[in-house]
Amino acid sequence: MSLFSRSLFFSFLLFSISPLAWGQQDQTAKPQTVAPAPPLTLQQAIQIGLENNYGIRLARTDEQIVSNNVTRGNAGQLPSVNGNFTRNFTRNNVRQQLGDQDPRIANGAESNQLNANVALNWTVFDGLGMFIAYDRLKALEKQQQQITRATIEESIANITDAYYNVVRESGKIRSLEEALNIGQQRIDLTQGRVDVGVSAKVEVLTARVDYNADRSLLLQQQELLSAAKINLNNLLGRTTVIDFQPVDSIVVTTGLRAEEIVQGVLDKNPRLQQARLGVDVARYERRLIRADRWPQVSLTSGYGLTRNINGAAFFGTQLATNVSRNQGLNYGVVATIPIFNGFNQRRLEQNARVVEEQSRLLLDQTRLNLDAETEQALARYQNRLQLLELEEENILLARENVNIALARYRLGLLTPLDLRVAQRSQLDAEVRLLDIRYQAKQAETTLRRLSGYLVQEGTPRP
Repeated sequence: MSLFSRSLFFSFLLFSISPLAWGQQDQTAKPQTVAPAPPLTLQQAIQIGLENNYGIRLARTDEQIVSNNVTRGNAGQLPSVNGNFTRNFTRNNVRQQLGDQDPRIANGAESNQLNANVALNWTVFDGLGMFIAYDRLKALEKQQQQITRATIEESIANITDAYYNVVRESGKIRSLEEALNIGQQRIDLTQGRVDVGVSAKVEVLTARVDYNADRSLLLQQQELLSAAKINLNNLLGRTTVIDFQPVDSIVVTTGLRAEEIVQGVLDKNPRLQQARLGVDVARYERRLIRADRWPQVSLTSGYGLTRNINGAAFFGTQLATNVSRNQGLNYGVVATIPIFNGFNQRRLEQNARVVEEQSRLLLDQTRLNLDAETEQALARYQNRLQLLELEEENILLARENVNIALARYRLGLLTPLDLRVAQRSQLDAEVRLLDIRYQAKQAETTLRRLSGYLVQEGTPRP
């Protein structure tokens, strides 16, 4: 019998035996039914994170505090009105003697005093300091809004990366399960050959060793997937034991234009906007200190009531109670002119100019750092797109190679080692494709965050 005829004969025997082996395996392995994990989309994850993330919640409370401070009263533009009420009681022993007259004595004489008034003070001029202070408060509010936006965008970017990392690790699980399926086919085919006496038992043992090695990789990968889910749950501000199944796949946008990204960084980046507002705040603070050189003019007014009851008043030799009452309106103008305060005014102005210069240096540094981050992210994005195209082509070749290798192995035309090499090549190609696709999406998310396009008009963009 020729080699080709023997190969066909053995292949027929293997195909006849393999279904029996598979059937026996299906009958013995009865996995328990496990309820599927609830699905989770990226949009749902972002929404949960925006509601629960502690960093975002703290930033929003800071913004609320700063917004509450933006009032004309806090800037000193409104008058202050205060009311006072005082009531005093006294009990005295009084002894009066005029010349050689008999002394006049009053023991336990009671007196009381009532004082009530309402006072108004309104600064009408302070070198325009009150108006500068109000503009400074509004600039601080805008600056805090940019801080909140930066926190939100950073959180959305982290959630997006963590979500797609779960997708990536889940994809690796499926790739390893497919590798185990191929390994099981190899075991069955090799066992069939051993049963008919055309292969040595060592080939079956080698196939099982390779199969167990893939199972070990699968167990390790399951641990990585669990860690990725825990990390995402932590970013979402919920308990880390919640299980879920990612729904969205990794789809990389290939049409990002470098000039639009660069322009977006200049116009919308919250860190850059925050630094620009920092310059405005420093300028307002310098002008506010400068305003202290001017006189301060205040209007004062008030209405008061005073009543005194003296139980130790004498009229002649008779003890009597004296009651006096005074009430009325008062008003006036107070002008305070700064003359000399130990050169502290000059020192404060010099320090304010230094702080303003520091804010400008910080703006330049922020702009330079963002330029570097943008260029790095663009280079990484473009490189990963090229690698992605290459790996997508490569995975097709690897899958076709495994299919051909399996067919040749069934016919006895390929060694177990060559089949294992083809299988490992496909698994490596699957893992590389998942990693490159994730890295490309990560670079895309970074570019959207830097250019301010990750959140548009208050709506997050995945």
